[in-house]
Amino acid sequence: MLLTGFAPFGGETTNPSWEAVRALHGKRIAGHLVVARELPVTFGGSLDALRAAIDELQPALVMCVGQAGGRERLSLERVAINVDDARIPDNAGTQPIDAPIADDGPAAYFTTLPIKAMLVALRDAGIPAEVSQTAGTYVCNHVFYGLMHALREQPGVGGGFVHIPYAPTQVADRPGVPSLPVERVVDALRLALRVALQSGEDARITGGAEH
Repeated sequence: MLLTGFAPFGGETTNPSWEAVRALHGKRIAGHLVVARELPVTFGGSLDALRAAIDELQPALVMCVGQAGGRERLSLERVAINVDDARIPDNAGTQPIDAPIADDGPAAYFTTLPIKAMLVALRDAGIPAEVSQTAGTYVCNHVFYGLMHALREQPGVGGGFVHIPYAPTQVADRPGVPSLPVERVVDALRLALRVALQSGEDARITGGAEH
């Protein structure tokens, strides 16, 4: 299975999504080999790298992971929307505004991972987690949407996106900003992947939000 993280962006020198993902590279989970790849934080290059990895590996499951600084919990993303609207430029200096990701694509795609079952397992393990209703409109959503668009003709291949908080080292001089140790994220991803591979039907529990 393919697991991706991102390079640093926004002035950061590290990205915990890649630190966590690469810790699982070469491991076996539920009988499947994990292959980790780092994606560039660019609107152009990220999907090129992702599609190349999918074509090369022909994975049974793809989970992309990104940093969501300021969030307190591991966020299991439910939906990707067909728009790029960048608050800040990407690492190539590109800043699309109200641009479709795929001209021939639908307005949105839903994850095909069992995110409610994953949520139950994570909470039972004491890991702070939530179902998220928005992956933003930056490169993370771009990759999530592009992933689901690429998998639309590959039935049976699960795909989805997980956002993680800052690592503690990133907020050492910012009191009150939430973080989650990378080691804890590694445990969470390992558990989430196992559930995604082994679950049949998704759990039927509430995961909605009022706003």
